[in-house]
Amino acid sequence: MLNDWLFVGVFLILAPIFPAAALLIPRLIAPKKPSPLKNQTYECGIETVGDTWVQFRVQYYIYALVFLIFDVELVFLFPWAVAFDQLPLFAVMEGVLFIVILVAGLFYAWRKGALEWM
Repeated sequence: MLNDWLFVGVFLILAPIFPAAALLIPRLIAPKKPSPLKNQTYECGIETVGDTWVQFRVQYYIYALVFLIFDVELVFLFPWAVAFDQLPLFAVMEGVLFIVILVAGLFYAWRKGALEWM
């Protein structure tokens, strides 16, 4: 019984050590020679002109999130499409239902204006 829990105990001991080591070792061995030139803001090799803080519309983020959601869902469809000819009818119908839900989500996002760029 004790051997079954030994792995859990070792894991609980080592789990905090690895992230702490990954944070502490670079802090100990990294060179520390700050200078005004090194502490300057670097922006593509040229000095910035004017205010560098630009606020983007939230619509761009929503557009990106909708793209990411549909892109990830297409990754889930790829294995289904590869094995399409070997799947039983029930699995094919589940895939069709998944695609219908995707299309419904696309129409919902379209009606809400999430796909409008400007």
